[in-house]
Amino acid sequence: MNRLLSTVALLCLAAAAARAETTLHVLHINDMHSRFEEINAFDAPCSAEDAAEAKCFGGVARLATKIAELRGALEAEGANVILLDAGDQYQGSLIFTMGGGAVNAEFVTALGIDAIALGNHEFDAGPEGLVPFLDGVSVPVVSGNIDVSGSVIAGRIADRTVLEVGGEKIGIVSALTTDTAEIASPGPTVSFAEEIESLKADVAALQAEGVTKIIALTHVGLPKDLEIAAAVPGLSAVVGGHSHSFLSATDPGREGPYPVWVDGPDGALVPVVQAGAYGRYLGHLVLTFDDDGRLVFAEGDTIPIDASVAPDPAVAARVAELAAPLEELRNRVVGEAAGEIAGTRELCRAAECPMGNLVADAMLERARPLGAQIALQNGGGLRASIDAGPITMGEVLTVLPFQNTLSTFDVTGAVVLAALENGVSQVEEGAGRFPQVAGLKYAFDAAQPAGSRVSEVMVAGADGSFAPLDPAATYGMVSNNYIRQGGDGYAMFIDAADAYDYGPDLADVVVEYLGKASPYTAVTDGRITVE
Repeated sequence: MNRLLSTVALLCLAAAAARAETTLHVLHINDMHSRFEEINAFDAPCSAEDAAEAKCFGGVARLATKIAELRGALEAEGANVILLDAGDQYQGSLIFTMGGGAVNAEFVTALGIDAIALGNHEFDAGPEGLVPFLDGVSVPVVSGNIDVSGSVIAGRIADRTVLEVGGEKIGIVSALTTDTAEIASPGPTVSFAEEIESLKADVAALQAEGVTKIIALTHVGLPKDLEIAAAVPGLSAVVGGHSHSFLSATDPGREGPYPVWVDGPDGALVPVVQAGAYGRYLGHLVLTFDDDGRLVFAEGDTIPIDASVAPDPAVAARVAELAAPLEELRNRVVGEAAGEIAGTRELCRAAECPMGNLVADAMLERARPLGAQIALQNGGGLRASIDAGPITMGEVLTVLPFQNTLSTFDVTGAVVLAALENGVSQVEEGAGRFPQVAGLKYAFDAAQPAGSRVSEVMVAGADGSFAPLDPAATYGMVSNNYIRQGGDGYAMFIDAADAYDYGPDLADVVVEYLGKASPYTAVTDGRITVE
């Protein structure tokens, strides 16, 4: 059963540490989402004003400084150090949109990463979209539960790998969330195996080779990582990503301790760690092993990458070079916000959120002349908030980085209900499928079984009044092309009538709406009720 390490267990481990032979320092990042530039409190590119006031975080130049500083100091003392990336390098910035995976590969090399797990967003453009990244990296890219043998990246993804540092062999196994088939676009040439069974097989294979120190480098989310730690024998630690979980040993604002300790299936305690997202933190996990390669102690913390860390000059210059052609587009003012428009991951994947209302309202207004009555936007497609004041195109593109297009289609009320049930089916996991809506009201109760959580679905009429959803009636809908084509579990839309997926870019739709509505005041009006 998963639990935090008890005081007694901690004392026992500390006592055992005195007999230990080997210490390994694991530096780690996850869910960078191409935030090469420093970011503000809203996870958007930092303005000159915020930078001047030391309000910026992250950026690969700062990460490069901290990694080199820490790694250099540790290695000077004779310590063993590795740097791991738990996936989702792709998506999230204009630099990525313009430059693609080759840019990510360049900075992976600059940071000195030793092994990388694949994230779901690496498949947003299919296996083909991974080719520039794989062409540019020379370190192992691992994902043990996927089969790419029939794709263009056949033979280029390792099931497992072994890193050698200080004469020690460190095994790396990996798993990618099987939801990738729904939440990204891996296509028919990539298949997925269940994560835990796959990891068990890869750990056993490494053990057969005499490797005893084994780290699971995963992209499955913290809840699944805890399951993995409890179910897969032979793991020394789990270093994860996907859920953007900020774990800390010291910060009171943390989502959980660093590390989280779990009772492993073979009686060992397994530390599980994650380092937030977007390069705001660098994880530093210290593992101590006995002569037999068994973990006897672990400690560490996430290190803030804030304004106290000076950017590496060479890396900062390269980032500025890549950003320069984008400045005119990024800085173009497209509207004004009367106050903050909240679009955080935690809010928009669990309840009605202001950014979800803005985007859904913009979609519905644009498509209403085409017969749309209902708009649905997946919460996971909203990637940032917008602060008060002038709104730039860069901010809108940070919120909506996926270049999704507007899709219109017709479905029955029964399909609408099925879509809403799908949308709230994984709310407790923070899944991106959560439905932000316009032209519609609904309530849901997460305490009920998935598939029977939604109630009180009401649809707005032409006069603005609401009437109950009619399962037999046909409704015009507008969404984005990713959802309409079955992404995030919305398979019920795949065969929708009169589907057209080639409307304008969703970011442009929101810009047009803001142009008419500015100064825009964020709205929450009770269209989604959490029971």
